[in-house]
Amino acid sequence: MTDSAAISAGSGAGTGPGTGSGTGAGTRTGMGDGTRAVRAGLPEPVKHEPTLPGPVFAAHFHLPGDPTGPYTYGRDDNPTWTLLEQAIGELEAPDELPDEASGEGSEGAAGPGVETLVFASGMAAISAVLFSQLRAGDAVVLPDDGYQALPLVREQLTAYGIEVRTAPTGGDAQLDVLDGAKLLWIETPSNPGLDVCDVRRLADAAHARGALVAVDNTLATPLGQRPLELGADFSVASGTKMLTGHGDILLGYVACRDAELTAAVRRWRKIVGAIPGPMEAWLAHRSLATLQLRAERQNTNALALAEALRGHDEVTGLRYPGLPDDPSHKIASQQMRRFGCVVSFTLPSRTRADRFLDALRLVDDATSFGGVRSTAERRGRWGGDAVAEGFIRLSAGSEDTDDLVTDVLRALAESASQRP
Repeated sequence: MTDSAAISAGSGAGTGPGTGSGTGAGTRTGMGDGTRAVRAGLPEPVKHEPTLPGPVFAAHFHLPGDPTGPYTYGRDDNPTWTLLEQAIGELEAPDELPDEASGEGSEGAAGPGVETLVFASGMAAISAVLFSQLRAGDAVVLPDDGYQALPLVREQLTAYGIEVRTAPTGGDAQLDVLDGAKLLWIETPSNPGLDVCDVRRLADAAHARGALVAVDNTLATPLGQRPLELGADFSVASGTKMLTGHGDILLGYVACRDAELTAAVRRWRKIVGAIPGPMEAWLAHRSLATLQLRAERQNTNALALAEALRGHDEVTGLRYPGLPDDPSHKIASQQMRRFGCVVSFTLPSRTRADRFLDALRLVDDATSFGGVRSTAERRGRWGGDAVAEGFIRLSAGSEDTDDLVTDVLRALAESASQRP
């Protein structure tokens, strides 16, 4: 895939694996990412009914006689979740949707064998996979450069008698500690360092050793990367970030093909009760309609920022998988359709980084990423990430590209001229 094709794949014009439109068996002919995102999970149209039904607020449902049917109690299932889960599944595995040209299935039909479960947060989704699949005596391989909460997860897994091994994301280093493991957890691109590993290579190696594979797809989203197509057993993500994109929802999900694995995750959700509210689920589904539009602008902005920062004297350690000279670019261009909205780099000191953040006008100093409003933060303020004190994680929003780049370069210049 060329650099330009990877960035603009949402138009359906890309030529690499998993581009926005396709004509192969099991695909919807000519349907691009934008069309799919707008239509995903919508029910069959009914006269005088809304296109997307409103949220269903119900703790219990009418249930005479034996408890048959999908909706019995609000902790188990909800019609609003169902539509959202179907929509996410269509984005995670669109090539498994019924082929309209063949007359099979109908608009909104779920892909065969792919089931999605939504959760109250990304961490709820992560925990559900790990704790539903692992038992005392098992071994799990985690990235040692992944999301900040993973060390807390590691402590809990260890307390339950599960062996935890770690290795960096880059260079497929997790392969070195894979033998005998029950589960391999991949985070690519990694957060916040933006390293990338070869998902298909690791998945093949793990399966050959009898291990399951889960991929945290939060930074990429299904429009940037499809882990199930690359061989993963689970695609897991925080929907709080770019998937919903407005910084107003906490949400997570797990997508899986295997019915038995999915049942175990569903059982864990029922036991723990880590369920989303119906309003959050409805807002998330509504937000999916603009995912492709947001992703296009945010990816464009991230690449423009990375290119602008590349020549700055005080910027070191610049990372963005979309840059042709980035260490991760080669493998990222083979398995990613978009490179994401996050850019990371390091300024000389904590003080220098804080001055830069204070000087920004269009970029909020806030944690999290993926929203329509650009955000940046000095990650070292939290502790737990192995980064320098001046390390910045910047999430490009949907502002006009020229305005955003100008603001960042102005803030760098103004903060550099200030006295220590």
